[in-house]
Amino acid sequence: MSYPAYIDTIQQPDFPRRLQAARQLLSSCTVCPRRCRINRLQGEVGECGVPEHPIISSYFPHFGEEAPLVGSGGSGTIFIAGCNLGCVFCQNYEISHLLEGRATTPRRFAEMMLELQEAGCHNINIVTPSHIVPQLLETVYLAARQGLRLPLVYNTSGYDSLASLRFLNGIVDIYMPDFKFWDDRVAARYTRVSDYATVARQAIREMHRQVGDLVLDSRGIARRGLLVRHLVMPGTLEQSRHIFHFLAQEISRDTYVNVMAQYRPMGQAHRYPDINRRLRYNEYQEALQLAREAGLWRFDRE
Repeated sequence: MSYPAYIDTIQQPDFPRRLQAARQLLSSCTVCPRRCRINRLQGEVGECGVPEHPIISSYFPHFGEEAPLVGSGGSGTIFIAGCNLGCVFCQNYEISHLLEGRATTPRRFAEMMLELQEAGCHNINIVTPSHIVPQLLETVYLAARQGLRLPLVYNTSGYDSLASLRFLNGIVDIYMPDFKFWDDRVAARYTRVSDYATVARQAIREMHRQVGDLVLDSRGIARRGLLVRHLVMPGTLEQSRHIFHFLAQEISRDTYVNVMAQYRPMGQAHRYPDINRRLRYNEYQEALQLAREAGLWRFDRE
């Protein structure tokens, strides 16, 4: 397929009903696994802090993303404010926790996508979209009708509702979850949720079911598939070991993985002595070795 999946999907006769059903999730919000049950259509806010309209912090061609996303034209990145997870070490703390940005209608959201396409980006990369799935569906519908033809990247923490992911089937071309922690108890210490690991495993299985392994074109640019990020953190190599084994044995040995070394204590991390330091070089090298031992081999630039 040389064009994004959503081109065909939005033309299906039942797609308007999909839009309506997804929007209904906002009236007693179950868009994400938190299931806050508040009416975002009436301006109420739950854990993510976002009412009906998405809050967009910034949008621009990003050249610091994974190599298959960046190419020569950059990844057309749109940063969504608010988050359903609440990591204490968040490196986008002002955006995710403090909601820096501006409320944006789907029509303006669609215009941003088209501007990034015009700028020569290789894809549209939506960062932290788990709490705005209904709005994202509507936005892609509007943008595609106005000529959007770039692959859509769903760039997420991994804390995603299976119901919302199924609404995105045939819409998202590239899923890019960050699989942070293997153990729910460890995750609960550093996030505001008690079931992160369980939810992330289910979500990644569904993502891979929809799009398969990452497929690149002749230029090495991603067209479709799953790309998993794993942020290596101080003292958590056992978490990494289990995550890599899961990806290789239960998803695919051909899973494209970015083993990330850029952890630094941001946000509220200074309150947690065990993670209040930068990652050591030898810890990162050991994490890479664990990934290889698990059977993974497709890595982003190291």
